[in-house]
Amino acid sequence: MGLIHLLRSLRRSPMFACVTLLTLAIGIGANTAIFSVLDGVLLKPLPYPHAEQLIFIDHRAPGVNMEHAQEAPFLYFIEREQNRTLQDIGMWTFDSPAVTGSAEPQRVDGVDVTEGVLPILGAHAHVGRLFSPADDSAGAPRTVILSYGYWRSHFGGDPSAVGRTLVADNQPRQIIGVLPEHFRFLDVNPALFFPMQQDRSKLSLGNFSYQALARLKPGVSLAQATADAARLIPVAIDSFPPFPGYSKEMFRHVGLAPNFVPLKDSIVGDVGGVLWILMATIGIVLVIACANVANLLLVRTEGRQQELAIRAALGAGWGRIARELFTESVLLALAGGALGVALAYGGIRWLMALAPANFPRLSTITIDLPVLLFALAASLAAGLLFGAIPVLKYAGPRVAATLRAGGRSLSASKERHRARSTLVVVQVALAMLLTIGSGLMIRTFRTLRHVQPGFSGPEEVLTMGFYITDTQVKDPVAAMHMEQSILDKVAALPGVQSVGLSSYVPTDASGWHDTVYAEDHVYSDQKIPPLRRYRFVSPGLLKTMGNTLVAGRDFTWTDVYDMRRVALVSENLAREWWGSPAAALGKRVRENGQGNYREIVGVVNDERDDG
Repeated sequence: MGLIHLLRSLRRSPMFACVTLLTLAIGIGANTAIFSVLDGVLLKPLPYPHAEQLIFIDHRAPGVNMEHAQEAPFLYFIEREQNRTLQDIGMWTFDSPAVTGSAEPQRVDGVDVTEGVLPILGAHAHVGRLFSPADDSAGAPRTVILSYGYWRSHFGGDPSAVGRTLVADNQPRQIIGVLPEHFRFLDVNPALFFPMQQDRSKLSLGNFSYQALARLKPGVSLAQATADAARLIPVAIDSFPPFPGYSKEMFRHVGLAPNFVPLKDSIVGDVGGVLWILMATIGIVLVIACANVANLLLVRTEGRQQELAIRAALGAGWGRIARELFTESVLLALAGGALGVALAYGGIRWLMALAPANFPRLSTITIDLPVLLFALAASLAAGLLFGAIPVLKYAGPRVAATLRAGGRSLSASKERHRARSTLVVVQVALAMLLTIGSGLMIRTFRTLRHVQPGFSGPEEVLTMGFYITDTQVKDPVAAMHMEQSILDKVAALPGVQSVGLSSYVPTDASGWHDTVYAEDHVYSDQKIPPLRRYRFVSPGLLKTMGNTLVAGRDFTWTDVYDMRRVALVSENLAREWWGSPAAALGKRVRENGQGNYREIVGVVNDERDDG
């Protein structure tokens, strides 16, 4: 049966055609959309040469309960100088400088890198050059490399931009190069790259505030690199002085150990498991769709029994009849697959427009050749799957018996019902499986919805960011007045109930981690206390976030302008150290071994952050 005959047949049964094509389009389209996400996030290699050699440098410190301490400069220098398994290692930290000197000041995304980072990723200069060891040395002239997009948007793609001066955070920097158009720095796209210029002679133990990557030597495994880095940790501790207030013995006690992972795994995170589960779930949906279509085809083929039997009687072999039935089912599946690809394309465009926060490798998700081949394979598999049922039932050698039993008054036999009953059982079983899974997911979702994060009404809270650098306003009191003035103006906007400042917002996985000491507690000289998370906030933030003041009072602007050394602590910390929130009031704490003590004036309800 050719395509023309199939179209004529479907035109005679428009309802069958619409239901079948729509069912297949939904099943194949959903699988294609999920596969395109899976392919873009998990299956595609990173866009760097020999990406399998790239690893993310991480460390863990169980002694202070840190699973991901990342990298510190004192470790970076020793690992780079004395390792036996790495071609090179680079370190970076994200930045957000204010660019001035032309038109309006603009805050842009930047990244501070050591000179090895860009070559490790296989980058080359589109115009100019990359950083050299001289650029990255302490005290060297300040330089900057532009991304291709920033070069095009701010310099019109003019090659003579190399050599000009760009002012970032009031620091003039010479532009030395432009990166290629398609170069992407991991999963972000910063506009500017700066040399880090670490002064090795001024480093001390600690300061795990950086991220790092490395490229393995050919033939070296991740386990070998991890073992080599473990060998170097004692060397690094012995090579640098401890941070004031700490001792080398404290750093030995934390149990610092390397925790290297492939760079791709560090970018993707734990999304992979979710995507595979989702792919399996949507695959079950496609099987159910195939069972539905198989039932429809069974009913349709039953109406054609006499036609098939007559053709068999006239000499058509059962192989030819089976071939024609399979051709019809495969063509139906291909048509449904084509519609499914269109639905998948719309779904991917919607996902790209939605741009969910923290979703990795979003820019690599697209409908490309591998995805189209998957859609083709899914369509062919679906066509063969749902086409096999009517073929096995009506295209076998027993067609002559069907002819003899085919009177108009003859009701469907038990044998006719058996195939449809089997399909219904399969459909119900798979639907039950999906229902159970969906119920568990809904239950988990409801449970998560009832978790108290420590703040209330997040749907009513809007965030914005602004920066006042010491190069813009040198007087701290003037900066405080500017901050309060900004808050007052925002608070005066229609619909704004309250406003506050914070160095970071809850659940954004940022902020400071450091040891916290209480004045009335005794600490061992051999152990570092557990790290705590802390932030700096303004008066009014508790009201804005809907936090609860358990004991004491909130900050006031008098505290700010008089520079009073005061602090708020969580209810959990107050109970851990002093037994009750009220007992914490008046106690003094400091955020590291050398900081100034601050008096506790209030205790705030516990707030969940970063999980």
